[in-house]
Amino acid sequence: MDVHKVNSIVIVGGGTSGWMTAASLSKHFRKTDIKITLVESSEIGSVGVGEATIPTLRRFYAELGMNDLAVMKATQATCKLGIQFEDWRKPGESFIHPFGLYGQKANGVEFHHYWMRLKELGDTSELADYSLGVNLARQSKFIEPSPNPPSELSVYDWALHFDAALFAKLMREYATEHGVTRIDAKIDRVNTGAAGIDSLVLEDGALVAGDLFIDCSGFKAMLIEQSLHTGYHDWSEWLVCDSAVAVQSTREGSAPSYTVSRAHKAGWQWRIPLQHRAGNGHVFCSRYISDDEATATLTNNVAGELLHEPRRFSFTAGRRKLAWNKNCIAVGLSAGFLEPLESTSIALIETAIEKIRRAFAKPWYTAQAVDNFNDLTAQEYERVRDFIILHYKLSERDDGELWRYCRDMPLPDMLRKKVAAFREQGEFIRYPVEIFGPPSWLAIYDGFHFWPERYDQRVKKIDSQYLLTAFKQMRESVATAVASVQSHDDFIAEHCAAEPSA
Repeated sequence: MDVHKVNSIVIVGGGTSGWMTAASLSKHFRKTDIKITLVESSEIGSVGVGEATIPTLRRFYAELGMNDLAVMKATQATCKLGIQFEDWRKPGESFIHPFGLYGQKANGVEFHHYWMRLKELGDTSELADYSLGVNLARQSKFIEPSPNPPSELSVYDWALHFDAALFAKLMREYATEHGVTRIDAKIDRVNTGAAGIDSLVLEDGALVAGDLFIDCSGFKAMLIEQSLHTGYHDWSEWLVCDSAVAVQSTREGSAPSYTVSRAHKAGWQWRIPLQHRAGNGHVFCSRYISDDEATATLTNNVAGELLHEPRRFSFTAGRRKLAWNKNCIAVGLSAGFLEPLESTSIALIETAIEKIRRAFAKPWYTAQAVDNFNDLTAQEYERVRDFIILHYKLSERDDGELWRYCRDMPLPDMLRKKVAAFREQGEFIRYPVEIFGPPSWLAIYDGFHFWPERYDQRVKKIDSQYLLTAFKQMRESVATAVASVQSHDDFIAEHCAAEPSA
């Protein structure tokens, strides 16, 4: 067996991806003699726009011994129950993609089949009426889910909106306290050899050698691409947005317990509420709108006062052909980029770190471990890619070239099969390694009014009047539960208010 012994790991780049990797690996290798070094330059900034997360992040820092309220206080965070999509299907319409379920599965039949039968019987309730997460978000309320909910109707999850720089600082403190060595320096050049990366040469001439190198250098991809020329799969035929402009602003009014994604003529805009400010950005396609017009679209739709000049960056949607090439692993933006429509950037950092940990059950790795890592990474990125494509494909907007292009574009094969299975009979095809499960796909299908042509006929065995009564009771149960919950702002003030920002 081809075994590669590892005594030292060098991480290039700090920021969210670098320090999350360092923190997690310092815990994973705590009983070994493996030395972990992180090289970053305090003179080089990070992209710094990844402020919305999905619930998996809470499990990540819980494994490091951190609790939700402490992390929220340290990172000026607010709670996120989902994403509100405004103007995506048509201007003037909106829906919420929650972290949670809709109703209850019964007799082996998914809930949405019963709801479709209900529509046939003349009931006009929305699918969202049966989601506790959606209804809490609609009213900007928040309460932590009960650890012992009485039914699936009460099952929902939550994530954070946080200051990414403060979270990176939290990870850095943990990592350095657990033995990670930090070197603050610029890298002059990278020495390569047959095994991959041999060493880094710093500006002062110092040499940093290692057995395994982890590239967290962001879009620059200093190791995985600039040094190893790994190659890139370009997905811009499906995800045509290639630019973004971002700006922070003062927060006006109360903080909603959800992220806002608002569609525009040539892209979409995010709004993320933190305790001390708001994050805003406009993702767009440069083929269909100029930089100046895109920036004006953003700034004209920001409620608060701008805290700095808007910052623009470009990207190509896609992934590296190999996330692990020779002795180098790419984590974060160096591995690939998918626009932040569903807040997956940090989640893909988490899954990369988890795969690294699995590859190192012992302080060495094998060629098989490298192949497994690359296969799983490819699948993860492709499944997230498909989920994001769905948002564009199902839109009925006709007010811009972007939307007309997306309406007519052919879909990747696996996504096409998924969409067809749901359209024909309300079936969810689930492939391995998917971040988003059936409830998330259902939320998007329903939000765009893309409903099945037929439902499971087993639901007709249920008496119609019983079904109408049971669904009415479900709606009342959700309404009663939400009515007793405090506002999101009150929850923050009572449990995790941060010190005023300097």
